[in-house]
Amino acid sequence: MNATAKNISITKTARYFVSGSISDKVESVWFVLHGYGQLAEDFINNFEPIASDSVLIVAPEALNRFYLKSYKGKMGATWMTKIERENEMMDYTNYLNALYDEIINQSNLKNVKVTVFGFSQGTATACRWLVRSDVKVDRFILWGGAIPPDVDLETNREIINRLNPTLVIGDNDEFIPEFLIQQELKRIEGLKLKFNLKRFSGGHEIPREVLLQII
Repeated sequence: MNATAKNISITKTARYFVSGSISDKVESVWFVLHGYGQLAEDFINNFEPIASDSVLIVAPEALNRFYLKSYKGKMGATWMTKIERENEMMDYTNYLNALYDEIINQSNLKNVKVTVFGFSQGTATACRWLVRSDVKVDRFILWGGAIPPDVDLETNREIINRLNPTLVIGDNDEFIPEFLIQQELKRIEGLKLKFNLKRFSGGHEIPREVLLQII
């Protein structure tokens, strides 16, 4: 029997977490994208040091959730898998655009400074989102990850240079060996793209003191 794959678009309910409240005191909004196997409600706690009346933290949660072990217990989420990659990317791009619109435009926060922060798998998600959209972003931070290979640097040179990303990588990150770091830097520098690099002593984590230094 030959089976044919087909697709249908549906409405799906997404959840996100917010630290702070929307008011006329807000001067800065951070959209923070978690890594593989994490949940937004846990990930947002990393940004407690910067949350205040003037800084709103928004943590969207990936649309695909799963049990980390067996069929029960702790859960995590992933932005995408290798199956239906293009549709997954389109879905989370639409999701993040809708969330941006709800937080920034519908809440009348159009004059605030916007930071997009991606961690681990969230770095690739953030990159794909921003090169596929026209949302206004003032600061772009990639932490424990980099621009994914499927984002063509030359084609998207203007967008990337406008974003002027900051790459933050631990010297002992178990998921990013040194040769991959150097390979990525060579790729970026070869195209004369604007970026800032911050190395720190640590692993695949977001240390409080390093986050405060970046700010």
